Amino acid sequence: MPTSSLAASRPNIILSETDADRITDLALGALQRSPEVSRLLLEEIERADVRPDAETPADIAGMGARVEFVDQAHGESRVVTLVYPAEADIAAGRISILTPVGAGLLGLRPGQSIQWPDREGHERELRVVSVQRSGSLSPQARG
Repeated sequence: MPTSSLAASRPNIILSETDADRITDLALGALQRSPEVSRLLLEEIERADVRPDAETPADIAGMGARVEFVDQAHGESRVVTLVYPAEADIAAGRISILTPVGAGLLGLRPGQSIQWPDREGHERELRVVSVQRSGSLSPQARG
């Protein structure tokens, strides 16, 4: 799948092999109902530095990670946990990887920013402040 010119200008990202495999399967399965987010996820996985799980840095925004980020459009800091769609609960701060924000944060580290489309297709900058891995999440959520 060819990457867009925008993808070429995005920051370097790192993914664990497990996250890359599971998210690829999820994105392919969601192409019909979420074509834009699925396409963006597949582009991100294609350009990512995919590493064995044990060699993936702990401060990577992967599945099950608690991510503090700033949406530069609003200047507000938010804390979310990246999860699979079945575990999403926006009120509890668990956002699906199949949402624009979830897909945009994937693979980033603290200090990195990305220009990413929102649900309406407007580009906005998301800047990661911190990433924490939690041992209390289910194995599905951890990926």
